[in-house]
Amino acid sequence: MRVLGIIASVLLIAAAGGAGVAVGDTSPFNEIFDSSPMQAAASTASTQPPTTTLPPTTTTTAPPVALPPVTIPEGIARGARSPEVLAYEQRLADLRYDPGKIDGVFDGATVYAVQAFQKVQGMDRSGRITDDVRMKMEPSDLPQALVPYGGVNRVEIDLARQVLLLYKDNSLRLITTISTGSGRRYCVDGSCARAVTPGGTFAFTWRWNGWRTSKLGKLYNPVYFNGGIAIHGSLSVPTQPASHGCVRIPMHIAKYFPSLVAQGDGVHVLFGETAAVPFNEQAPAEIIRTKPPVAPTTTLLVLVPVPTAPTVPVTEPTPAPAPPSTEPTIPY
Repeated sequence: MRVLGIIASVLLIAAAGGAGVAVGDTSPFNEIFDSSPMQAAASTASTQPPTTTLPPTTTTTAPPVALPPVTIPEGIARGARSPEVLAYEQRLADLRYDPGKIDGVFDGATVYAVQAFQKVQGMDRSGRITDDVRMKMEPSDLPQALVPYGGVNRVEIDLARQVLLLYKDNSLRLITTISTGSGRRYCVDGSCARAVTPGGTFAFTWRWNGWRTSKLGKLYNPVYFNGGIAIHGSLSVPTQPASHGCVRIPMHIAKYFPSLVAQGDGVHVLFGETAAVPFNEQAPAEIIRTKPPVAPTTTLLVLVPVPTAPTVPVTEPTPAPAPPSTEPTIPY
């Protein structure tokens, strides 16, 4: 029982897990949302090691459903509470968009999920559920993988559509709206750069739990993959690029996102320019110190005993007794 208690405590600590805001950037979603079914699934994910083979990602079809018709001309929007909202939240979750807690309440997390769906479908990013959204959502398939041979565990960042797709064991696990580098020029401490999220293939390196204050702002649960560029939670995730270069994600997803990725997992940033990281920064000293030490390469010298012949004691021969003298004994 003592061992089980220790294991439970370690799991709870592992499940626990900063957001640069550009000048003039505002958002109505200044809240940290309740846990969602996807967060719960992330905390209970299998710890089995992934397969080492790299099969192509297969296309998965979400079974079509009949959703409630939208009778409001302007659509169902934030603040609505109804069984219809509950049905749409469940459908979004089935399609890998995280609407937060599935409770029939159209909150900020639901808005973000609807916006992500609209981005993938090439629709207006209103965050409202209209009848054309319903018609797209009923028969919707999961989006095609952008890098099908990019690794069984990977993240695909689509800069053109401003969405992130996360794969675990080659299966699509999460789709979320993002906001990346705005492309605008900015200055910090007398130095200037252009806000860009460089394209290319990278891998997760280090992370920080909770809020972290960097030179460019505050980041929540950042996971770094290209120098000082990270995927992190932000209180502001507009539908268009607005960051200094990091990849902003909604707060309710940032709470569990680090538990879905591991150091070395691939990060593919697509449809972006090749560029240097502005105001690049290395991992803090305390992060470097906590990395597991690398064992030095040594040559192991094995001494094998050489068998020797057994020691045989040498016995001196016993001298033969002298023969008796035949001479007469002469007295002195």
